[in-house]
Amino acid sequence: HVQLVESGGGVVQAGGSLRLSCAAFGRNVSTYSMGWVRQDPGKERGFVAAINWRDGHTYYADSVEGRFTISRDNAKNTVSLQVNSLKPEDTAVYYCAAGSFMATMTTARIRTVYSSWGQGTQVTVSS
Repeated sequence: HVQLVESGGGVVQAGGSLRLSCAAFGRNVSTYSMGWVRQDPGKERGFVAAINWRDGHTYYADSVEGRFTISRDNAKNTVSLQVNSLKPEDTAVYYCAAGSFMATMTTARIRTVYSSWGQGTQVTVSS
């Protein structure tokens, strides 16, 4: 397991942008696939984006494709989520997650493959 600490959430108007960051602490962080998952109150956590540890390949939920960009810096043990063109329905708590698995379009969407979770950061989009 690794420890994850998110930052960068906030309140923004529709159409605006934010950059969420996640710092990872632990051994062999670069061998973990990383993802972002979000949760609305009363709903289950839903997949947003993930990045494969081996080749850096990225995967996105259909609802954020083209608006969100996930990236990682293995030298700094950080993963970021650039969120653009925000919509009110993007309002949620965003969680950084990590797992020792090979991320693919299928595996990245499975919540249980992630073994480590951050505390979450709130993103609120006003209309």
